[in-house]
Order: sequence, then structure tokens, then C-alpha cells
Amino acid sequence: MITIVAGTNRPGSRARRIANIYATLLDELDTPYQILDLADLPADFTTSALYGNMGKHEAFNKLAQQAEAADKLVFIVPEYNCSMPGVLKAFIDGLPYPGGIRGKTAALVGLSAGTQGGILALSHLTDILFYLGTTVLPSRVRLPGLDQYLLSNGELDNSLYLQLLKEQAMQLVTA
Repeated sequence: MITIVAGTNRPGSRARRIANIYATLLDELDTPYQILDLADLPADFTTSALYGNMGKHEAFNKLAQQAEAADKLVFIVPEYNCSMPGVLKAFIDGLPYPGGIRGKTAALVGLSAGTQGGILALSHLTDILFYLGTTVLPSRVRLPGLDQYLLSNGELDNSLYLQLLKEQAMQLVTA
């Protein structure tokens, strides 16, 4: 099972729309998946589910179990202030350590409205995942200038971006 993580808690995010597109690609590859949308995180999770409260928040635990149950992960990571969203880092911090996502393989997809395609966000996340013992696929897909290609109906109008996502999905499935 592959877990696709929509890496922000912003409702109706671009990350969620790209997660849906990635899910379609996995459907085409006949690969089971689930979507873990950080928009479903409880608003108080940083005070009620982390550190001394680990394991005590049922809503947070449900999402953490989705990550733990995955054989492989896809992180859809929007660029926020030259890095990844803080909520994604806080979610990862709330996963059991050691354990959680240790020993799993992850694919990374960076999103940005600007020209960098989230490269710094992906770099920061890669460092964290390496520390946690998660293998990161070398093909980190970056989707710069996403707003001009992501249509209101949720489709992606860029054949190169779709090809990069499809190639990465195939690599992840066979990894």
C-alpha cells in the first residue's frame, strides 16, 4: 500500500489536487493507495498529540497509522517560505521514533507558484527523511509555476509534469 501525503493543512490545497492526480496514476498502475491529507489533522495536535501526549489523541493517531501502515510513501510538498510547511514537519515529529516511517521508501513531489518548484522544501524534507531511516527516490519531481497549469477542475495541463509524475510513480511501484 502506498500512502500519498498531501503535505499541508490548507483546505482545498494544490497539494491535495496533485495527490488526487498521483492517485489516478497509481490506479493506472493497478497499485493500491490511500491519501493522507494533512487538512484532516486536528487543529490542536501540536499541543494534544505530540511529545508527552504521544498516542493519546485518537484523530491524530488515525493519520499516524496511515503513514505507519504504508509500504511506501509519496510526499506532495508545497513550498512555504523557502521550505516545507511547518505542519508537515510537526506531523512527522509526532510519528513514533524510532519506527513510524523508518525503513520505508518515499517519493517526493515539490510544488511552487514560483520558478524553483519547491527544491529547498524537498531538500529539507530529504534531510529529515534520511535521518529517520527512510529511503528517498532520487527522482524528486518539481512542479514550478504550478498555478498556470493546475486547472480549476483538478486536472494538470502540462504534459511534461504529467510524464515526470508518471515516471516517478512507476519507479516507486517497482522500488
